[in-house]
Amino acid sequence: MRTLFLLLIRLYQLAVSPLLPACCRFTPTCSAYAAEAITRFGALRGGLLTLWRILRCHPFAAGGFDPVPETFAGCRPCSGPREHTTDP
Repeated sequence: MRTLFLLLIRLYQLAVSPLLPACCRFTPTCSAYAAEAITRFGALRGGLLTLWRILRCHPFAAGGFDPVPETFAGCRPCSGPREHTTDP
Protein backbone atom coordinates (compact mmCIF):
# COMPACT_ATOMS: atom_id res chain seq x y z
CA MET A 1 0.00 0.00 0.00
CA ARG A 2 2.79 2.37 0.97
CA THR A 3 4.58 1.80 -2.34
CA LEU A 4 1.40 2.44 -4.32
CA PHE A 5 0.74 5.75 -2.55
CA LEU A 6 4.34 6.86 -2.98
CA LEU A 7 4.16 5.99 -6.68
CA LEU A 8 0.94 8.01 -7.10
CA ILE A 9 2.48 10.99 -5.30
CA ARG A 10 5.58 10.79 -7.51
CA LEU A 11 3.42 10.62 -10.65
CA TYR A 12 1.55 13.71 -9.46
CA GLN A 13 4.84 15.53 -8.83
CA LEU A 14 6.15 14.71 -12.30
CA ALA A 15 3.01 14.95 -14.46
CA VAL A 16 0.47 17.25 -12.81
CA SER A 17 2.34 19.61 -10.51
CA PRO A 18 4.44 21.25 -13.28
CA LEU A 19 1.21 22.23 -15.06
CA LEU A 20 -0.18 24.08 -12.05
CA PRO A 21 0.95 27.48 -10.74
CA ALA A 22 3.14 27.43 -7.65
CA CYS A 23 0.79 28.43 -4.85
CA CYS A 24 1.62 26.22 -1.86
CA ARG A 25 1.27 28.00 1.47
CA PHE A 26 3.48 25.59 3.37
CA THR A 27 7.06 24.40 3.22
CA PRO A 28 7.59 21.57 2.34
CA THR A 29 4.91 21.32 -0.31
CA CYS A 30 1.90 19.10 0.39
CA SER A 31 3.10 16.39 -1.97
CA ALA A 32 6.58 16.32 -0.41
CA TYR A 33 4.95 16.31 3.04
CA ALA A 34 2.73 13.39 2.01
CA ALA A 35 5.65 11.38 0.64
CA GLU A 36 7.68 11.89 3.81
CA ALA A 37 4.73 11.17 6.13
CA ILE A 38 3.83 7.96 4.32
CA THR A 39 7.47 6.86 4.20
CA ARG A 40 7.93 7.51 7.90
CA PHE A 41 4.58 6.37 9.34
CA GLY A 42 3.04 4.08 6.73
CA ALA A 43 0.00 4.44 4.49
CA LEU A 44 -2.67 4.81 7.18
CA ARG A 45 -0.98 7.14 9.68
CA GLY A 46 0.92 9.04 7.00
CA GLY A 47 -2.31 9.38 5.05
CA LEU A 48 -4.05 10.81 8.12
CA LEU A 49 -1.26 13.34 8.62
CA THR A 50 -1.49 14.26 4.94
CA LEU A 51 -5.26 14.68 5.13
CA TRP A 52 -4.88 16.93 8.17
CA ARG A 53 -2.28 19.00 6.31
CA ILE A 54 -4.52 19.40 3.25
CA LEU A 55 -7.46 20.44 5.45
CA ARG A 56 -5.27 23.17 6.97
CA CYS A 57 -4.36 24.51 3.53
CA HIS A 58 -6.93 27.22 2.82
CA PRO A 59 -6.92 30.93 1.93
CA PHE A 60 -7.04 32.00 5.59
CA ALA A 61 -4.08 29.84 6.67
CA ALA A 62 -0.89 31.66 7.56
CA GLY A 63 1.25 28.91 6.03
CA GLY A 64 4.96 28.75 6.67
CA PHE A 65 7.32 25.98 7.69
CA ASP A 66 5.35 22.85 8.65
CA PRO A 67 7.51 19.70 8.73
CA VAL A 68 6.26 16.16 9.30
CA PRO A 69 6.21 15.55 13.07
CA GLU A 70 8.86 13.29 14.58
CA THR A 71 6.22 11.07 16.20
CA PHE A 72 2.63 10.27 15.34
CA ALA A 73 0.52 11.92 18.04
CA GLY A 74 -2.82 10.46 16.98
CA CYS A 75 -5.05 8.29 19.09
CA ARG A 76 -2.84 6.17 21.32
CA PRO A 77 -3.93 2.93 22.94
CA CYS A 78 -4.10 2.92 26.71
CA SER A 79 -1.10 1.63 28.57
CA GLY A 80 -3.12 -1.19 30.10
CA PRO A 81 -6.11 -1.85 32.31
CA ARG A 82 -6.73 0.76 34.91
CA GLU A 83 -7.44 -0.17 38.48
CA HIS A 84 -10.93 0.57 39.60
CA THR A 85 -11.03 2.23 42.98
CA THR A 86 -14.08 3.01 45.00
CA ASP A 87 -14.28 5.74 47.56
CA PRO A 88 -15.63 4.67 51.00
